[in-house]
Amino acid sequence: MEYSTFGRHVAVDTWGVDFELLNNAEWLQAQMVEAAEACGATVMSVQSKQFEPQGATVLVLLSESHLSIHTYPEKGFAALDCYTCGETVDPQLAIDYMISVLKPETAHAKKLVRGMGELKVETPELKLVQLTK
Repeated sequence: MEYSTFGRHVAVDTWGVDFELLNNAEWLQAQMVEAAEACGATVMSVQSKQFEPQGATVLVLLSESHLSIHTYPEKGFAALDCYTCGETVDPQLAIDYMISVLKPETAHAKKLVRGMGELKVETPELKLVQLTK
């Protein structure tokens, strides 16, 4: 079987996010798994770390690649990224889900189209999604 090298990598810096949301690795982990499932990705494993005095990192390993967040609650900042290989899973949907639950005051995003030769950089439109919970 031959696999495509095509992939999309969406990276977002969010600002103005509530301290309590960014300082709760357990809650973030649950949201990240929901985001991965919302975009149709297959979750393989999850790692999270709650830092002291504040901050969290969550990494969701996907069959298609990964979804991650690194937080700085004292600055209201979170760095999010999602990379997926192939055409069937859209990383933008996972990012939109996370933007919807984090509710940042501002967000700056870029999307890399990868695996097709030279990297192509795009500015995606962030959309709020309807949350089911």
